[in-house]
Amino acid sequence: MTKGGMEAVEVFTTEGKGRGLKAQKEFLPGDVIFAEPAYAAVVFDSLTHVICHTCFKRQERLHRCGQCKFAYYCDRTCQRAAWLNHKNECSAIKRHGKAPTENIRLAARILWKMEREGSGLSEGCLVSIDELQNHVGSFGEEEKKELRTDVESFLEFWPPHCQQFGMQFISHIFGVISCNGFTLSDQRGLQAVGVGIFPNLCQANHDCWPNCTVVFNNGNHEAVRSMFHTQMRIELRALNKISPGDELTVSYVDFLSLSEERRKQLKKQYYFDCTCEHCKKQLKDDLMLAVKAGESKPSADTVKEVIQFSKDTLEKINKARMEGQYHEVVKLCRDCLKKQEPVLGDTNIYLLRILSIASEVLSYLQMFEEAADYAKRMVDGYLKIYHPNNAQLGMAVMRAGVTHWHAGLIEAGHGLICKAYAILLITHGASHPITKDLEVMRVQTEMELRMFQQNEFMYYKMREAALKNQKIQIMPEPSNENAPSLFHKKE
Repeated sequence: MTKGGMEAVEVFTTEGKGRGLKAQKEFLPGDVIFAEPAYAAVVFDSLTHVICHTCFKRQERLHRCGQCKFAYYCDRTCQRAAWLNHKNECSAIKRHGKAPTENIRLAARILWKMEREGSGLSEGCLVSIDELQNHVGSFGEEEKKELRTDVESFLEFWPPHCQQFGMQFISHIFGVISCNGFTLSDQRGLQAVGVGIFPNLCQANHDCWPNCTVVFNNGNHEAVRSMFHTQMRIELRALNKISPGDELTVSYVDFLSLSEERRKQLKKQYYFDCTCEHCKKQLKDDLMLAVKAGESKPSADTVKEVIQFSKDTLEKINKARMEGQYHEVVKLCRDCLKKQEPVLGDTNIYLLRILSIASEVLSYLQMFEEAADYAKRMVDGYLKIYHPNNAQLGMAVMRAGVTHWHAGLIEAGHGLICKAYAILLITHGASHPITKDLEVMRVQTEMELRMFQQNEFMYYKMREAALKNQKIQIMPEPSNENAPSLFHKKE
C-alpha cells in the first residue's frame, strides 16, 4: 500500500507487533526514506510565546495573532500558512476566554481537520487517524483519570456549532496523542518545543538498535519568498544499508540504558514488551556495567556500593542543577569520579553519566581544559556502546569537539568536529541547521589547524584575538532536560 510520495515504503502486518513499515527499494546510509508533514501539531504550553506556532522555530521577536492574542508567528508568511489550522482554534479560544492545554489543543486540531477532510485517508497518509493505536485499554487508574479530565476539558472548549464526536472517539484521539505524539524540537534540535501527530511515522516499530532515525526539519525559512520554501516536516532517514523487504525500525528510547531499564520504560510508556535482539541477548549490557579490569579486580560489594553512591550523587546533581548551583554540580561530579575511577570500567554508564554532566557544566563555566578531558573520556565510552550513526552520539561528539577547541586543543578538536560532521550528515542531512553550523566549525578548525602546524606561536597570538570576537559560540547554559526523545509522552 503506497500513496502520495510514500512509494518507497509499504505497510505490512508483523507477527506479534501489529502493523509495521517495510522498504520497497534499497536505501543507503543518510537516504531520506520519506518526509511527512504533521497531520496536526501544537507548541508546548510553557513555550507558546517564544516559539513560532507554524514552523516551531525559536525566535527573538514574534508576531502575535491580533484576534486570540494566543498564537505567535515568525512573520506574515508563517501566519498565513497557519490560518487554515488556526482559524477554528482562534475563534474557540476567544469564545472560551483562554487557551486550553496542549493536549486539548492538539485533539481539537485533529478533529477540526477530520471535520474538513473526513476521517478517511489524508493525502500522502498510509493509514487514517481512526486506525492508529490508542492503547486506552491498557491505561492504569491514573491514566484513565487524566483521560477523563482531558475529555471533560475538551468538551468545554469544543464549540457547539462544530461537528460533534462521540465520547468514545474523543477518548480514542487522546489515546492516539498519548501513544503516538511525536516530539518537535527547535531549529537546533536541542530543545523539545511541541508535539505533533505523523500517521506514517506511527507505523514504524521500535528496535533498540534500529536501521532508521527520525529528524525534525523546521523547513527552509530563509527561502520563504522563493519557490524553494519547504514546509515543516519529519524525515525518516536510513542509518545503514537497507534492502527491499527489510522492516524499517526506529528507537523510541535512548540506547544508553541497560536492556532491562529500556524494556521497563517501553512497557510503561508504549505498552509493549521489547523483543529486539539487543534486549533478548542483553547485548552491550556487559559494557554498560563494566568494572575496572586488572589484577586487583574490585569485589562485588565494592561495585554495588559505588553504583549506589553514583545513583545518590545523580539525584543531588539534579537538585543542584535545578537551582542553578553549577559549582556545586562540579564538586559533586569530582567527588563521584574519585569514587568511580578505581572501580568502574570506562564504558560503565554510571561513570559516563557523570562525565557527561561534568564536561557540560565545566564548559558552561569556561573551565575548558578539565571539561575537554572528561568529554574525551565520555566520547571514547560512547563510541564503544552506541550505533556508529546514532544522532545522540553525533551531538555528544560535536559538543566534545567544541570544548576541545575552547581549550586550545586544536588537533583533537578538529578531529572530533570532523567525526561529528560525518555522523550528522547521515542522521540530519547536509541542509539541517545543526549540520550547517558544524560545517562552518569544521572549515574554521581546519584553517586554524593548518596555521597551528605552520607556526604555533603565531597561531596562539591570532587565536587570542579571535577569541575576543567569539567565533565559535560559548556553550549554552546546561539544560536540566535530556535530549528530546522520539515520541512525546506526558509524564
